[in-house]
Amino acid sequence: MFIGRTQELEHLNKLYRSSRFQMAVIYGRRRIGKTRMIQEFIKDKKAIYMMGIESSLSANLELFSRSVYHTFLSEEDTAVMPPFASLSAIFQYITQKAAGEKIVLVIDEYPYLAQADRSLSSLLQNLIDREWKQMNLMVILCGSSMSFMENQVLGYQSPLYGRRTAQFRLEALDYYESGQFVPHYTAEEKAAVYGLTGGVPQYLEMIDDSMTLKENVMELYLNPHAYLYEEPSSLLKQEMREPATYNAIIEAIARGAVRLNEIATKVSLETSNVSACLKALISLGLVEKECAITEEDNKKKTRYHLADQMFRFWYRYIPQCMFLISSGKAEKAYDTIIKPDLQHYMGAIFEQMSIQHMQWLNCQGQLPFDILQLGRWWGNNPKAKRQEEIDILGVNLQEHRGIFGECKFRNEPLNSSVVQTLFERSELFAQFKEKNYIFYSKSGFSPDVAALRENDPSIRLVSLEEMYER
Repeated sequence: MFIGRTQELEHLNKLYRSSRFQMAVIYGRRRIGKTRMIQEFIKDKKAIYMMGIESSLSANLELFSRSVYHTFLSEEDTAVMPPFASLSAIFQYITQKAAGEKIVLVIDEYPYLAQADRSLSSLLQNLIDREWKQMNLMVILCGSSMSFMENQVLGYQSPLYGRRTAQFRLEALDYYESGQFVPHYTAEEKAAVYGLTGGVPQYLEMIDDSMTLKENVMELYLNPHAYLYEEPSSLLKQEMREPATYNAIIEAIARGAVRLNEIATKVSLETSNVSACLKALISLGLVEKECAITEEDNKKKTRYHLADQMFRFWYRYIPQCMFLISSGKAEKAYDTIIKPDLQHYMGAIFEQMSIQHMQWLNCQGQLPFDILQLGRWWGNNPKAKRQEEIDILGVNLQEHRGIFGECKFRNEPLNSSVVQTLFERSELFAQFKEKNYIFYSKSGFSPDVAALRENDPSIRLVSLEEMYER
């Protein structure tokens, strides 16, 4: 069963239904589910699917030729047909076939094919401009190399610049879609799975909800041969020229360095060098740059966090567990290092889940007003002379309205003291003429908070179970 990517598939099908030429560019980090989504899209369509490989042009021509023949010829004829002599010959054959019927041409891992023949992008540009633009043909170019796809396909200097009719940068699935991979788990276990995998489809497919959460963690992380045991290192080696430097930066962020100068100090590099590395990590979706909402221009209120939950989980726990893992004591590693800290780790994950839920409420028109900005806020409280933080703040500055939120991933119900604290913090925003409040809690709400909600329509209460009820 295919899960997620509903909006992307709807848009791809809309492009397909058009009678005009279409070229969609799909890109995103490895493991994010690009190929699987494309396969779902073309399963009921006449399509040529070619996956480029990191090899010679002749090897790629062989694969491409077989893909083309497989679409138009019988298996017997395909087996005896010689490979096309060039990419130009392949495209001319496709042009002839597309003149009589609707065809989807998919080139997956486009950067590999483009590296095998550096004239590829110019060749496609010429074909699009001279022939394909007048045809009912749909082309999909897909790649995992983020920098290549953004610069060499979408960028101004690319021969293909301006030819694309749609682009899709695939991100990880959200908490709700991730939960659909483990339907037999409880809401709390589904949340933990999101915290372990970060919504990356390939990791989610490895979770077996007939096993306990502990068993899944041991199977995926706490074994020298486990798939995720060396995954961060593997990804960095594939994407970065100097993986050791990027590893050090990620480790510094994982250990609590959230500002540029703090990270630079931890890794003993100039801030300019660290800044360049952070930009690369941000483009891969591994790190995120966060600004306090409503204060995006204030550089002092900029923080860096690990955006990828798998990286966050790995750097938080696996280095501590390595000796026990190498000693064959995976269960002890889980019981003594991971399990006692897991609820604390999930606190930040739950904040992200709550923001996603609030985004969904906004899209569904289930909030008191349309919010135009959503995020977190932190800053100084001049009266109390201390720093304050607000877990969620959704604002419509045009209408001077705000929704203030608090998230608690605790074993006890959220009580009235939490509500009162948020009320007090919202007083820092005197410019808002209307204020509403939303509280998210793993363990529900105390009776006094429930009673307060009954008498105050500006308050909304959302339990973890409700977040999975759509």
